[in-house]
Amino acid sequence: MPHPAAPHRRKLIVAAAATLAAALVLTGCATAPSHEPASPSANSQAVDTGFLADHDLDGLDAAQVIERLDTMPVADRPTDLIASVQPDALVLTDDQKRETRLPMPEDEVYISVAPYREQTHDCYFHSLTTCLGELANTAVQVTLTGEDGDVLLDEVRQTYDNGFVGIWVPRGIKATLTIEHEGRTGTVTISTMNEDDATCITTLQLT
Repeated sequence: MPHPAAPHRRKLIVAAAATLAAALVLTGCATAPSHEPASPSANSQAVDTGFLADHDLDGLDAAQVIERLDTMPVADRPTDLIASVQPDALVLTDDQKRETRLPMPEDEVYISVAPYREQTHDCYFHSLTTCLGELANTAVQVTLTGEDGDVLLDEVRQTYDNGFVGIWVPRGIKATLTIEHEGRTGTVTISTMNEDDATCITTLQLT
């Protein structure tokens, strides 16, 4: 005969496992390209409007979806949707194993940066719904300088609730990204020259 406390223990174990799984999903980021760069024909395939409607994204293009999801409070972010920012497309997948792709602008790439002081994580393609950085809702000075010395961006930006700050970068360039906060500075080189360049920068340490 089962012990009277056994069902309760099983419920606690299930609840703990679910909590752990949720935590792993919440902090997950793509650490490397998950597949070969998509061909132009793949990027130009028809967008699944039904998929978008099911996630309240119908009628939005890639830039608008990125804006909505990346700036959304972490507590409000969908748990049934993964939105992977890649150089040529925003790849959306859900818990029903459906996928659709929204083409990115022809002249710009979206790059998300999580400046940090003590803690960071590996990342390659930014996940709009699961990536988390150390410095949430923090004012930082962002400067982007091209190889020719032209200053492409020089602004104070607020990191989002997920600890990232997103910038649109012209295609076909290499540039130096510098972020300053409270007397600390970090610098990294970013590239938008290739189909598989990183869109998630988590190596910029403020020192």
